[in-house]
Amino acid sequence: MVAQISNRGAMFPLEVCGSMDDDYLGSIFEKYLHAKKIFKNKEVLRHSYTPKELPHRRAQIENLAHILVPVLRGETPSNVFVYGKTGTGKTVTVKFVTEELKRISKKYNVPVEVIYINCEIVDTQYRVLAQIVNYFRDESGFEVPLVGWPTDEVYSKLKEIIDAKERFVIIVLDEIDKLVKKSGDDILYSLTRINTELHRAKVSIIGISNDLKFKEYLDARVLSSLSEEEVVFPPYDANQLRDILMQRAVVAFNEGVLDDAVVPLCAALAAREHGDARRALDLLRVAGEIAEREGASKVTERHVWSAQEKIEQDTMEEVIKTLPLHSKILLYAIVLLDENGELPANTGDVYAIYKLLCDEQVDIEPLTQRRISDLINELDMLGIINAKVVSKGRYGRTKEIRLNITPYKVKNIYRQDPQLQHLLTVSLSSQRRLV
Repeated sequence: MVAQISNRGAMFPLEVCGSMDDDYLGSIFEKYLHAKKIFKNKEVLRHSYTPKELPHRRAQIENLAHILVPVLRGETPSNVFVYGKTGTGKTVTVKFVTEELKRISKKYNVPVEVIYINCEIVDTQYRVLAQIVNYFRDESGFEVPLVGWPTDEVYSKLKEIIDAKERFVIIVLDEIDKLVKKSGDDILYSLTRINTELHRAKVSIIGISNDLKFKEYLDARVLSSLSEEEVVFPPYDANQLRDILMQRAVVAFNEGVLDDAVVPLCAALAAREHGDARRALDLLRVAGEIAEREGASKVTERHVWSAQEKIEQDTMEEVIKTLPLHSKILLYAIVLLDENGELPANTGDVYAIYKLLCDEQVDIEPLTQRRISDLINELDMLGIINAKVVSKGRYGRTKEIRLNITPYKVKNIYRQDPQLQHLLTVSLSSQRRLV
């Protein structure tokens, strides 16, 4: 009988914790260490990598450069809004052009600062303002806390710090549509009018959005203060994606490890996904990782298909499975409205059905409508629904809620959830009869 020891209440064979374990693990590491190396520099295949050349984006590069060149003449450039679907090269092109602008500006002795903010992460007006102030912390010796200050006070500090010297400050707001959807457009109104309150510095905004209808979320007063230029990024086709992948593959992989069919296949598969270069890069990287894990000497088409399957594992399904209970009930309320042909709906309509489901079907205390509004924003951020803020003129603004996933898929997930299985028999008409 094998002796056992206890570890936090669990029992493990002594062999697992002894010298055999060390030898076994050591042999695994040695095996992978001495296997044929597939990658020379895997980081080149990451989304965050900025190459020295950007194939098939010359027109967009020249357009952005034309808009920003006034900086080198001491003039304030226009605000810029960059549109295009995911994976069309928006972020990498903006970073490429602004880095080049900073380099050239030194030659002409023009002080330029570029502040990049990802609004998917920094998603409130307060946090955006705080991040801009904190960008200058080494210069000012001052830092805004993540929470706790009045927003007006942070904005005043921002103006003071930016205006401490003559310079151009370019603020890049990536995924700007997510910030506006969650927190409104007050931040845009403030930043686009800030130059009227500065004496020495000048500010311009570059907004990057995946949503071609982004401006529909903006109030008329914001639109009038933007005076922006627009640069649109079309999707890549399969041939363009192949060029992009070949450029990266030369640097990313060791010589001779890529089968000739791998890059064209990755490009073709990604071209089906709306010309998404990120998807193409992910396919190529994951295919290489699978080949390396297998100890294969070459990356083949089989590895690409395995990568496709791995990437396509339904992440949305995993997200829904792990939602809190109230978010799941809320989502089902939206499903019922969708099945009844009543989407888009506003928050009040969704809340009425959610409350009925809590009271009559799940027997739990419903959350307040304010809290449900927060949960709607969270589902929107996860991409499960779309909650679009629309203006109703003198009646104010409201959210229009749509479903981004088929009702069938949601129901299929709920069939595996004992808490919610019984909801599958519920209809909207039966719920309303209970009112």
